[in-house]
Amino acid sequence: MESRVEKTIELHNRGYNCAQSVACAYCDLVGVDEETMFKLTEGLGLGMGGMEGTCGALTGACILAGMKNSTGNIEAPDSKVSTYKLSREILESFRIKNGSSACKRLKGIETGIALRSCSGCIMDAADLVERILFSEEK
Repeated sequence: MESRVEKTIELHNRGYNCAQSVACAYCDLVGVDEETMFKLTEGLGLGMGGMEGTCGALTGACILAGMKNSTGNIEAPDSKVSTYKLSREILESFRIKNGSSACKRLKGIETGIALRSCSGCIMDAADLVERILFSEEK
């Protein structure tokens, strides 16, 4: 798979939120059309709507983890643990690199010191998606 990190930035520059930028760049790899993924992730930008929550780029990455890994077995959910492991790996790797996974802290809302720009967060999340979720497809 050719890297799509630059595509995530192109989408963000077109007005997609951080979650949409990451999730839509890879949606075809998890069997979801772009319009559906765009709608699914619309409420996850800006730290889930108000900078209080997890970075949108990370929530987009975690949606991809579920779509990639879940068995979809609604009668006997059997893939949660392995999906949680993928999401945890993405989140922890991001936190180690950037010092936080919370939008408010990343943007320095309370401290006045930004840890990472939105574009930087998007690129970092996309890099983790490629390494953790799709490395075998490169």
